[in-house]
Amino acid sequence: MGAVSSTEAEREPLLVPAHTEGNSPPVNSRVYRRRWLVLTLFSLLGLLQGMVWNFWGPIQNSAIHAYGFTKPDIAVLVLWGPVGFVPWLLFMWLMDKKGLRASLLLSALFMLLGAALRSIPLTEQPLRRWLIHGGQFLNGLAGPTIMSAGPYLSTTWFAPDQRATATAVASLFCYLGGAASFVVGPLVVPAPNDTLSATTMAAAVSDSSIRDRIQLVMYAELIAVAVLFAAVLLYFPSRPPMPPSVAAASQRLSYRSSICRLLSNLRFLMIALAYAVPTGVIAGWSGVLDMVLTPVKVDAGWIGFWSTVGGCVFGVAMARFADSIRGMLKLILVLMLAGASLSSTWFTLTCLSGVTHLPATAAILYTSCILVGIFINSSVPIFFELFIETVYPVPEGITCGVVTFLGNLVTGLLLFFLTFYCKELSWLNWCLTGSCLFSLVLILFFRESYDRLYLDVFVSV
Repeated sequence: MGAVSSTEAEREPLLVPAHTEGNSPPVNSRVYRRRWLVLTLFSLLGLLQGMVWNFWGPIQNSAIHAYGFTKPDIAVLVLWGPVGFVPWLLFMWLMDKKGLRASLLLSALFMLLGAALRSIPLTEQPLRRWLIHGGQFLNGLAGPTIMSAGPYLSTTWFAPDQRATATAVASLFCYLGGAASFVVGPLVVPAPNDTLSATTMAAAVSDSSIRDRIQLVMYAELIAVAVLFAAVLLYFPSRPPMPPSVAAASQRLSYRSSICRLLSNLRFLMIALAYAVPTGVIAGWSGVLDMVLTPVKVDAGWIGFWSTVGGCVFGVAMARFADSIRGMLKLILVLMLAGASLSSTWFTLTCLSGVTHLPATAAILYTSCILVGIFINSSVPIFFELFIETVYPVPEGITCGVVTFLGNLVTGLLLFFLTFYCKELSWLNWCLTGSCLFSLVLILFFRESYDRLYLDVFVSV
């Protein structure tokens, strides 16, 4: 395992299983049906957090007319998501010390306050815009827990042969929420007059009508968040009465020791970069995809939707496959990142059809772009499982909190640069391709280990 591998004392379980016959599970472990309710509540919170975060981008033209926003204002509204990760250490400390229930309740409260703040129907537009920004920031503060606690939940509640699947569902629903906003917003909120074609110009849409529709969606999201907050408040235990596996019952490192272990573990830092760079770049790239595709006149909204939905479906399928053939996480990531590298290269060269003379049809652009999103987004839960296996017995919440912070740091820096300092975007496609190749090389040279799997397979027998 190298100089930073776990010791035998750290692998020692707190609950020692009694002797069992054959392959029967240890008597001190149990899986509860209520785990599906816990996973459902957590996943739905992630869905709504993603929908609120990505609410303004798909309807930016309508928001500009209804509230007087500018293009940089819309970019800042999206940027509040990565900014919410600034106090990530506090959220990870709360999860480690108080458990998942306390940290998730706080995140749900932030979401509720944010949804309520931006829904206050003031007539003074400058103050209304400030309230909307405040609401988006509060929603962003829920991100550190929502995006990083999925593996912690799966280890705490699920058996070893279901952990990767539960991690995929819990961690990908926030991406699915971002994709849903591409459909819900444009479906409910009408486009302003200057974006309508000549055939629909007769159906003039007033700014007040647009504001009413936007307000309707915000009220609906507020009600949904309030219902979920009440559900979590009524029932969301931090852990089951008995652990589902030996790893779930084993002793973990302290908060301070965990941070020191992560920052000094070169193997962890290698795969953390392999995760953060492509996922951070594709998030920033997706945020300006409409401008990237403007020269080729392709609808960026539907590409963003299908690439995210495809990534979520494919990610859950690959996680289920990883559960059935445990110990193959590196191979799965190599295949995914190779596919992402080939797809992004195909898309980049197609956008340069004037030089490469490749056909640049809408079907080719759709296919290559959607494949990039599918391969990168679906790799997220596999990365999470590999992180935890690599640095075990560091707590899952702390481990994934560090890497999600790094990914959002890359996204935030890229969006900030694109919003305020860069108007020419032809280099961004090459940046995406380079990030995929960079991640692939790191994974190829990474030496995998499965400390947690070792504990469940050998100690529990």
